[in-house]
Amino acid sequence: MTKDNTQLKKIKNKKDKTKSKIQEYIEAIIIAIMIALVVRTFIIQAYKIPSGSMKPTLLIGDHILVNKFIYGIKIPYFRKIIFPVTDPRRGDIIVFIYPNDRSKDFIKRVIGLGGEKIEIKNKIIFINGKEYTDAIGVYSDKVIYPAAMQPRDNFGPVTVPEGSLFVMGDNRDESMDSRFWGFVDLKDVEGKAFIIYWSWNHEDQNLRWKRLGSLLH
Repeated sequence: MTKDNTQLKKIKNKKDKTKSKIQEYIEAIIIAIMIALVVRTFIIQAYKIPSGSMKPTLLIGDHILVNKFIYGIKIPYFRKIIFPVTDPRRGDIIVFIYPNDRSKDFIKRVIGLGGEKIEIKNKIIFINGKEYTDAIGVYSDKVIYPAAMQPRDNFGPVTVPEGSLFVMGDNRDESMDSRFWGFVDLKDVEGKAFIIYWSWNHEDQNLRWKRLGSLLH
């Protein structure tokens, strides 16, 4: 073998090794993307809180993680549950597709379940005729509106359809929820919010250290 042929063989081997490494990197990136997509679609997804409807539980600038597996695995786009786990319970904080604009996700707390009768009298919630102990809800406005004016403080009675949920924001007087736009279909529930992993106060431009890692109840 001549010197030139030996040199050419070395160059070829070097190119093959470089090509092999690039191929390995590409494969690793593709696998990582696929894993991330699976996790985001079926297991856990991150969301940012843009409004104050869930104050004081959730503040504007809170970043949360949502468990998408807990209510069952759904086929993307078709929203059909193929592996049921459990249904949302009263008190769960859920993320769901907003019924009036399916391009948006909303976050509220589950108040009423399918088949239950919901009524609100002067800001007091009644479920199946019994007063609901609303230890979490915050009422910032002393004004009480009659039902003829708006449904915020006096609402119903209505029966939640089977397969649906009645939801409300924790900031009861500052939340557009089921009192205004109706029920949430179970198939439109994305998952249950369970932890705050980041919280940034845009007004003061600082990090809310005490909120990091806070579990949601």
